Formats: sequence, C-alpha cells, structure tokens
Amino acid sequence: MDMIKVSATSRTSAVAGAIAGVVREHKRAEVQAIGAGAVNQAIKALALATGYLRIDGINVICMPEFVDVDIEGNIRTAIKLVVEPR
Repeated sequence: MDMIKVSATSRTSAVAGAIAGVVREHKRAEVQAIGAGAVNQAIKALALATGYLRIDGINVICMPEFVDVDIEGNIRTAIKLVVEPR
C-alpha cells in the first residue's frame, strides 16, 4: 500500500476518492501532509472520504501522528493520518 501524499494544491475530491478506495481495498490508508495548506486539504479530503465510506456501511477512525520525512537531505516534520475502519 502506498502513502497518499497531499499538497496544498491537491484537489480534495481526488484525495477523498483515493482514501476511500484504499480503505475499501486494503482496510487501511495512510495520508501524509507537510505544511498548513497540505494538512488543511488532507483534513477536508478525510471528511469527504468519511462520507463516501459511510454510504458503503464503513465507519472509519483517524489517528494522526507526527513523522519525520527526509526530503533531499532535509528532515521535515509531516502529519500522517492513519485511517482505519472502526
């Protein structure tokens, strides 16, 4: 399962569809965002995905975590959202 990476310019509906699809297929999704704009888009996408999955009878929970990410030799702190069925 690949990490769903979100940027400040990501389309929330596309990210929401990706989250819902990964949860349906793998029973777990991980979403990563670096920066306030990216985290904002990720949370909005999560809210949409929750609605998409609820229609299918899947209730999900989200567990946020801090993670360090190496980007071209620089360590950045990202937010990782772990999404799983309840």
